[in-house]
Amino acid sequence: MGLIFSVSSCNDATDIIQDGELGNGNTFRTVNDLAQFLNGSVYSSLGNTNEIMISASFTDECGIGPNNGGQELELHRFNLNQTTGYVSGMWIGHYTVINRVNRLIEASALITPNAAVDVEVEPGVFISEVDYYNAILAEARAVRAYSYFQLLSYFSTDLSDDSALGVMLFDYVPAIDEKLPRSTNGEVFALIESDLAFADSNIYNRTTASGYKYASSNMIAALRARMYLYRKNYTLAKQYAQQVVTSSGLSLTLATPYVAANFYNETTTTNPYRRIWADLSQGEVLFALSRPTGGSWGNIAANFFFNTTSATGGAYLDMGRNLFNELREVNGDIRGLAFVDPTSLIDASYLTNPAYNTSDVLVIDKYPGKPTQPLRSDIKIFRLSEMYFILAECAVAENQLATAAGYIKNIRDARNRLSAQPLPSYADQQQAWADILKERRKELCFEGHRYMDIKRLGVAANKSIDRNITDDLILSLPTTIPNNDHRFTLPIPQDEIAGNPTIQQNPGYN
Repeated sequence: MGLIFSVSSCNDATDIIQDGELGNGNTFRTVNDLAQFLNGSVYSSLGNTNEIMISASFTDECGIGPNNGGQELELHRFNLNQTTGYVSGMWIGHYTVINRVNRLIEASALITPNAAVDVEVEPGVFISEVDYYNAILAEARAVRAYSYFQLLSYFSTDLSDDSALGVMLFDYVPAIDEKLPRSTNGEVFALIESDLAFADSNIYNRTTASGYKYASSNMIAALRARMYLYRKNYTLAKQYAQQVVTSSGLSLTLATPYVAANFYNETTTTNPYRRIWADLSQGEVLFALSRPTGGSWGNIAANFFFNTTSATGGAYLDMGRNLFNELREVNGDIRGLAFVDPTSLIDASYLTNPAYNTSDVLVIDKYPGKPTQPLRSDIKIFRLSEMYFILAECAVAENQLATAAGYIKNIRDARNRLSAQPLPSYADQQQAWADILKERRKELCFEGHRYMDIKRLGVAANKSIDRNITDDLILSLPTTIPNNDHRFTLPIPQDEIAGNPTIQQNPGYN
């Protein structure tokens, strides 16, 4: 709790003002001060790297790379518990965001915007200071809603049950020694709904090329679509996913034109899909976290490599073999190229070669990095393809299997550089769920979805973690766990348990 609330106010004997201390009244004097805090402290602390790595290492997206010196072995071997670093990182990371948003909201009460003053929010674009003030709060509350939803998704046993235990809930700046119990899902979702309603009514949508790296109407609708899907409210999930598809102004990014000579060039590639991952264009991205060169931003690809995203770049994690096989199973599927570095060593005899760990090195290239910082890429949070998947799931829930098949075909057509793809045919809902789960695995790999997808759809699809035996250094280790395993809900971190006796641990963890 001390880590989470390190910028919080204090009570009683600890409420001592030190010489030179800056309180909210000194720190926040103008609307522009709020904007600087939003950009410099709130957005800068927002991330989902912990979710990406739990999904990648714990499920079936990664194998143990040739340069592994013990990295991720425990998590990869299903040893997920309350001391797992990514679990603590996710918990503290999102509560840091929430606490900073709360501080911004509290400070905003000290400032009265001037309706007679106009503010230039973009080159040549002016809005009233009142609208600017509300837009800042809208972005902050949209971000807080996202962080609370991420916490609920991973730490609650069942998002569709409003009475199930959720996470700690606070919409104020708590005292540094305050200890909070877990609230119910329904109580946390009530705050999320309030935040999104305010954000949707007051958001300012930037029109610049980098506008999608800030909270927007597209981001809010996409978050709502995902949230209602996870809650099994298919009516509202469908409504908001369709809103994004219809109103975002974006289309599924195509696999063509494809030019082999420049496909992997991270400054000149002309392939629309590859340009997304090289951070050269927005494409179908609805909301991304900016990771510019310089500064203290994290390098997402450093979670897989020591040096560069190549076979000689110190890969301590590489791509899981079964994922690779699925990416390459359809001729012309651009993802089989875009997500796999060309320096990869592909051994057709990987199952019988005792040196498979060094002869079959499938290099993850979803985050190819920037020319001056090869391990750093922007992090994509919402994409249009996810909205098509949500519409497909909603159709299956309504037993409209042909409609669901059409949405999956839309994605497969966009991703194939050679030809249109056949319309899937589903005999029943289980087959449809399984095909959606498979396509989500291919499209959304290494974006932090797989763990939650198996938790949500594994039972209905009769599918679970799907590893190849060569994904580990020991061939005899288990390659999956049951869909009802307690580890598909994360434990409350040990640091929180130790400092907060009011909080309740999730089932299955000591």
